[in-house]
Amino acid sequence: MIYGYDPRTGEPVGAGVPETDRAGVDLVVSAAAAAGQAWRATPADDRAAALEAVADALDAHADELWRLADQETALGEVRLRGEVGRTTGQFRFFARVIRDGGYLDAIIDHADPPRPDVRRMKQPLPGVVAVFAASNFPFAFSVAGGDTASALAAGCPVVVKAHPGHPGTSERVAKLVRDALPYPDLLGLVHGVEAGADLVRHPAVVAAGFTGSVAGGKAIQRLIDERETPIPFFGELGSVNPVVVLPSAPAQQVATGFAASLTQGVGQFCTNPGLLFVPEGDELRKALTEAVEGTSGGPMLAERIRDGYLGGLGRLGQLRLLAEGKPGEGGWSVTPQVFTTDLDTFAEKLPGIGEECFGPASIVVTYREISDLPPVLERLEGSLTATVHATDPGEAEPLTDVLGRKAGRLIWNGWPTGVAVTWAMHHGGPWPATTTATTSVGATAIDRWLEPTAYQDWPEALLPDELKDDNPLGIPRRVDGALER
Repeated sequence: MIYGYDPRTGEPVGAGVPETDRAGVDLVVSAAAAAGQAWRATPADDRAAALEAVADALDAHADELWRLADQETALGEVRLRGEVGRTTGQFRFFARVIRDGGYLDAIIDHADPPRPDVRRMKQPLPGVVAVFAASNFPFAFSVAGGDTASALAAGCPVVVKAHPGHPGTSERVAKLVRDALPYPDLLGLVHGVEAGADLVRHPAVVAAGFTGSVAGGKAIQRLIDERETPIPFFGELGSVNPVVVLPSAPAQQVATGFAASLTQGVGQFCTNPGLLFVPEGDELRKALTEAVEGTSGGPMLAERIRDGYLGGLGRLGQLRLLAEGKPGEGGWSVTPQVFTTDLDTFAEKLPGIGEECFGPASIVVTYREISDLPPVLERLEGSLTATVHATDPGEAEPLTDVLGRKAGRLIWNGWPTGVAVTWAMHHGGPWPATTTATTSVGATAIDRWLEPTAYQDWPEALLPDELKDDNPLGIPRRVDGALER
């Protein structure tokens, strides 16, 4: 049995759920594949309506859901209510995306002898999408998270491997989603480490999405490599999210924002600011110390995550402690800690010192000249984000190119925690931030579950509506090289 645990006490909560054996995984995946055949043929408007029905169902049970998740995560009402809202917002957002139709990239090149008539559009992957739920977002990156919403929007069925940190929440969310879908088997749920391996191995699975650790992502990739038929793997793994503070930045504002971003959700965000590069000087150093000392820790999501954080602190302990917050209360609680070193020492200790420490910990690296930064930034591993704080854009010009190579999202005078679900958002980055150059948040997250098909001299009567000359669905298309609506 798999039990949830209250991070405040370390005690089990709920009745527990059984692990899914190989036969159970096969049953769930096969049922999803069968339901997916009808879902794939469902018009976009009807799929959009189903996504909105899922959102309505989750919103209607928000009071129940946040309380259930709080027992298993200790994330609190404000955070969890907000996350339910983000989750339902994602479903409604992808309903708009598929109604718009632009995501299909429909292209028509009429015949111009000797060149044939060729028409191209994206189609849903022909099988089941496997999704591995995240520990730190029991709603928005879990059973009904962005991977599930975008895959369903694309026209694919989904089977989720639940995270063991919130099994009860996962079961309840899955039930609500299934009840709202026209074909309940479109969403399957399995539990257990072996079930996750069996899921990746299943021949009906055509792609996998994952949010978690580098070690976990590498384990899934090894399983995929053993398959007779390879499949794409879209993993979001580790990220230190460097923040560069330039001399013109206001010290107090930077310090306050850094401390809040560092300790949000007990630092359990993939966008946590793990590295802060600051100019030498006492003013900012003092402000950072005071801001961090004013923070408090709290319980982490799981004992294993707490232990990993403490192990990371041991690695960072080779540096000087700059400041620490107040200890958290509860069984799996931790204390925010910020370490410091100079740029030369930091460079000497790369790459090990630059690895992610998941939790409320960071390194403040002091530098003398802006020109000293690019060679060191170049040696950092890839991240989801890179941030610059300055009031003078000219100061940042020497850093733009290197930061653009190291991160998928560049932020000006803001903080990386918090990822908006928008048309333009990109939540991805160079390895080890993600395994591919795709995004798991925003409209283009749907691209992961699509593949192109071209029709050459195909009869008009047999073409998809999206590629017919009269454009009955009114979607954006490129016709003979020109964009049309």
